[in-house]
Formats: sequence, C-alpha cells, structure tokens
Amino acid sequence: MVMEKLKSIRKQKGYTQQQIADILATDVSNYSRKENGDVKIYDEEWEKLAKALDVAVEEIKEEKSATVVQNLTFNDSSTNNQSGNYNQYCNIPTYLLENQQEYINLLKEQIDILKAENAKLKKK
Repeated sequence: MVMEKLKSIRKQKGYTQQQIADILATDVSNYSRKENGDVKIYDEEWEKLAKALDVAVEEIKEEKSATVVQNLTFNDSSTNNQSGNYNQYCNIPTYLLENQQEYINLLKEQIDILKAENAKLKKK
C-alpha cells in the first residue's frame, strides 16, 4: 500500500524524497520504502514529516492494514493427544526475497567450489 496522502502532499510542497529522507535522518532508499508502504513509519517520524510539510499528522498518515494470515490446524489422534500444525504467513517485500535468493545462490556456488577442492585433496 503506497502512502498516497504523504506522497501527494510531499510533491505538492515541492520536496524530493532525498530532502524528506534528510529530515528523517535516513537514506533515500529507506525513505522510498517507507513511502511505498514496505517499511513502517513510526509515530515520531509521522510527527517530523507533518512538521516539515506544514500539515497535521492526520492529513498525511495512513494506517497500513495487517497482511498476516494465520492458518491453524489441530488434529486429534486416537489416543486423545493433540498435535497441531501452526502456520503463519507474512507478506515479505520482494526486494528482501530477491536479496536472500542472491545470497543463497552465492553460498551454493561457494559450496560447489569447496566440494571440488575437497575432492582434489582426497585424491592426493
């Protein structure tokens, strides 16, 4: 969920994302994620934003709805013992998943190199 109110007022007031990021003492990429709704904007930051944009907090603040879905499953066995599966699903920003996948691929490459090196050493 993009913070449409915030983005719109920021643009109306003529501020760039970099200028707002400087006000919040963060980098522009982090502020961009905040404005896009990927990263939480804390109450203290809403106050700073409102002051910088010369508006009330209520004019720019949008509550992001929760995106957590829970799936609970409990199965009774014949011995009356309860065993349960608890699954919790969360929306994770795509850039984080991509970053983790790149890291996993790098680790796989390093493992393959180490396996080859290990095989060479075993042959000696």
